[in-house]
Amino acid sequence: MPEPLRALLLFAFAGLAEIGGGWLVWQWLRESRPWPWGMVGGLVLVAYGIIPTFQDSAHFGRVYAAYGGVFIVMSLVWGRLFDGFEADRWDVLGAVVALAGVLIICFGPRDG
Repeated sequence: MPEPLRALLLFAFAGLAEIGGGWLVWQWLRESRPWPWGMVGGLVLVAYGIIPTFQDSAHFGRVYAAYGGVFIVMSLVWGRLFDGFEADRWDVLGAVVALAGVLIICFGPRDG
């Protein structure tokens, strides 16, 4: 699998784990769902902490900075699919800018 595709898939899996785990905890604490929702959410959040370690980059800060941009986009999509949130043009513009940052961070030319 080409490295850019592999990197993007790992970002997507990490995003699903972080957003999904956070959403489950939110449902437990804010929407009075049963405690197993929070337990599963916590386990999914642990998986989120593990998934980015499979990225090829040896630089924690770079991986997490790039992931932050992916997280922004995925959070808006999650909100639309699960909470009926409607992103406005400023949300969309911010997401596009964040994705541009991801591409620069991940694939920009490096000195040395």
